[in-house]
Parts: sequence; C-alpha cells; structure tokens
Amino acid sequence: MIAVVTFLDDFLNQFINLAILLFEYVGVAIITVTGIRGTINYIKKRPDTRLLLAEGLTMGLEFKLGSEILRTVIVRTMDEILIVAGIIVLRAVLTFLLHWEIKNEEEEIRH
Repeated sequence: MIAVVTFLDDFLNQFINLAILLFEYVGVAIITVTGIRGTINYIKKRPDTRLLLAEGLTMGLEFKLGSEILRTVIVRTMDEILIVAGIIVLRAVLTFLLHWEIKNEEEEIRH
C-alpha cells in the first residue's frame, strides 16, 4: 500500500512539474511574440499598439499565473507557500492593471 501511495505521489509531482513547465513556456512564448509584434506595430505607428501589447501581455501572464497556481499543489513548507502566494498576488495585480489599461485603450480608440 505504501508503495502505491509513493508511486502516485511521485507521478503527481512529475505530472505537475511538466504542466508547470508547459504553462511557463507558453506564457514566455506569448509575451515574447507580443513584444516583437508590439515593436513592429510601434515602428509602423499603429494607433492600437498599446491595446494589442496589453492584451498579449495579459494572456501571457494568465499562463504564468496558472503555473504558479499549479505550483501550490507541490509545495511542502510554509516558506514555499508564502513565496508562491506572493508571486500569485503580484501577477494577479499585474493582470488587473493590464485589464484596466485595455479597457482605457478600448475607450480611447472608440472616441
């Protein structure tokens, strides 16, 4: 019975670590592509550059936030929980600010 529990615990940890890496890579890829597109749009002087950049950054941060939430499943000590919680709060605040920026940019474009 103990061997089965140990196997399942190891399997869960490996699966979650793989999912965390996947979410992190997707988030980094989205942010990188968004930054490149934002630079190109800025050079072309497109009026919706800030909106497109904010939307891409928000999407990338959502994936990175997802990886941090998954990370809470495998943390074992209170120090790790506090660090992960701090990261989650910071990323959530950044996401909120970017959503606010998107809303303001959309209103500005409409007027």
